[in-house]
Amino acid sequence: MSGTRRVSSDTHSLSVEMAASSSSPDEPSRSVFLGVDVGTGSARAGLFDEEGKLLGSSSSSIQIWKDGACVEQSSTDIWLAVCAAVKAACSKAEVAPTEVKVAVDSDSSPVSVSWSGDSRRNVIVWMDHRAVEQAERINSSKSPVLEYCGGAVSPEMEPPKLLWVKENLQESWSMVFRWMDLSDWLSYRATGDDTRSLCTTVCKWTYLGHAHMQHVNDKESRDMEACGWDDDFWEEIGLGDLIEGHHAKIGRSVAFPGHPLGSGLTPTAAKELGLVPGIPVGTSLIDAHAGGVGVIESVPPSEAEEHDMEAICNRMVLVCGTSTCHMAVSRSKLFIPGVWGPFWSAMVPEYWLTEGGQSATGALLDHIIENHAASARLANQAATQKISLFELLNKMLETMIVELNLSFIAALTEDVHVLPDFHGNRSPIADPKAKGVIYGLTLDTSDKQLALLYLATVQGIAYGTRHIVEHCNAHGHKINTLLACGGLSKNPIFMQEHADIIGCPIILPRESESVLLGAAILGAVATRKYHSLSEAMKALNAAGQVIHPSKDPKVKKYHDAKYKIFRGLYEQQFSYRSTMAQALS
Repeated sequence: MSGTRRVSSDTHSLSVEMAASSSSPDEPSRSVFLGVDVGTGSARAGLFDEEGKLLGSSSSSIQIWKDGACVEQSSTDIWLAVCAAVKAACSKAEVAPTEVKVAVDSDSSPVSVSWSGDSRRNVIVWMDHRAVEQAERINSSKSPVLEYCGGAVSPEMEPPKLLWVKENLQESWSMVFRWMDLSDWLSYRATGDDTRSLCTTVCKWTYLGHAHMQHVNDKESRDMEACGWDDDFWEEIGLGDLIEGHHAKIGRSVAFPGHPLGSGLTPTAAKELGLVPGIPVGTSLIDAHAGGVGVIESVPPSEAEEHDMEAICNRMVLVCGTSTCHMAVSRSKLFIPGVWGPFWSAMVPEYWLTEGGQSATGALLDHIIENHAASARLANQAATQKISLFELLNKMLETMIVELNLSFIAALTEDVHVLPDFHGNRSPIADPKAKGVIYGLTLDTSDKQLALLYLATVQGIAYGTRHIVEHCNAHGHKINTLLACGGLSKNPIFMQEHADIIGCPIILPRESESVLLGAAILGAVATRKYHSLSEAMKALNAAGQVIHPSKDPKVKKYHDAKYKIFRGLYEQQFSYRSTMAQALS
C-alpha cells in the first residue's frame, strides 16, 4: 500500500482548534489561548485572555475549486493559510510565541479526489454534492446507525463521499493511507497524533459516540480505542475495506474534544506556525460546534446564576456563515426525523446534540445579490460610502418604509416570497434535491427591487429556521431562546427578522468571534487550565446584546401569513416534481 495520505473534509466550514496558556516573563501569570477556525473561504486565528476577551485576530484566504456539484480545496494551501493567520494574529495581539501555550507532522503526500487528477485538490469541501446518488443508496440500507443522523445520511457527510471516490477514482482510492476530517488532519499535522475527535466522527462518519459513556467520568483525559464503528454498516454499503487493520484508515482511537494530543506541537509545526514546540493542542471540533461551545453559555448573569443543568437545553445556537447550523442539546436522546443526531457528547459533554442546518444562507444572500442587474452599481455606492453592501441595502430598506409610510420593514415584501433551498434542504425535510423558489418576480431591475429581494431572502432563511425550531420542539425539545454567532449575526436586519419570525429573544455574545473562542476554549481545557469543557465554557462565555421580537401583533400576523406561504412553496414543488416524474416514466 502506498504511504500517501489524503484528507476528506465535509464539515460545515471545517474547523480545528489550538489553544494554550502561558506565562510571560513580564507578567507573573498571563494565560493566552489561541483558537484557529478553518472556514470555507479562509483560515482565521484569534488570541484570547483568561476572561475570554479577544486580544487580536487575523485571517488568510484559501483557494477553492468549483466544478458543478464538486467543490475541492488543497490541504497544503490550508496549512499555509493557518500558519499565516496564526503569525499575523500574534503580531496584532502583541503576543510573543512563548506566551502561547496552546496551539493546534508528518510529510503527507496529497492524493487527488478530483476528476482533474490534480493532486493539490485532495480535500472534498462540506458543500460538495457529488455524492447524492451514493447517499440515496446508503439510506436505502435502513441501517440502525442512520437513526443517529436523523434517519438518513446527507451527501455532505463522509460515507457517501468516500463511496463516490471508491466508485469513480479507483486509483486514488487504492493509494490512500488514511481518510481524515479536515479538523482532525490539522490536529494531526500539528502534533503527529492521528487520534480522531468524538465530534467529527460522530457527526460526520456515523460513529456511535455513546459507546464511550463509561469513559465520561474518567479523571484523566485520554484517547480511547474506537469501539463505536458499526462494521456491518460499512460492509453493507460497500466500504468494508475501511474496517481493516482495526479501522486504521478512518480512526483507531478517538477522544473527547479538548483532550491534549500527543506531545503537543511538533518542532516542525511550531516553526511553521511561529510558536513554541510542545504547546498543548486540544482534540478538535467542527467549526459550527466550536461556535456552539463559544456561545451557548453566553447568557445574562441572572440566567447564568441558576446553575440548572436543564437551562442549557432550552437554548439553540445559530452559527450563521456560508451556511447556518442549528445546535441544541438535551439530557436524553431525541430522535428527530430529518435533523442530524442525536449525537452523544459531540459538542457539550454528557449531552445529546441535535444539529439542524441550512446548506446555503450567507452563500445564498451573496448569490442573490451578485446575480442581480443592480449589484455592481450598489457595490460601487457602498465602496464610495465606505460601508458594506449589506449596510447599504439595510439603509435603503429603512428609507423605503418611510417613503411608503409602512409601520415595519417586513411589510415591504408583501408580494415577494423566497424558498431558500437553492442548495437543497438539509433540515428538517432532508431533501438534497430541493430547489430554491422566488415568487413575485417582475421586469424591475432597480436598486430598490434588489433591496426587496434581499429582504425576502433574509425572511426565507428565517422561516427555514422557524421550521427547524418548531420541528425540534414537536419532537421533545423545549427551545425558547436563541443565541447567534458568525458573520450574519452582525447584520441587524437579519437578526431582527429572525427574532420577529421565530418569536424568541436572540442573545448575541460579547465577543463576535465565537468560533475562534470555542476553539481557544478547547486549548484552555487541553492545558488543564479548566477541569472540564463545561467549566471553561461558563468561565469564558459572556452575553452581549439581546434582540427581542416585536410586540406589535401586526408583525406576528404578517409573518404567520408569510410562513404559511413559505411552507406551501415546498409542498407545491414536491407535487410538481412528482407530476414531472410521472410524465417522464
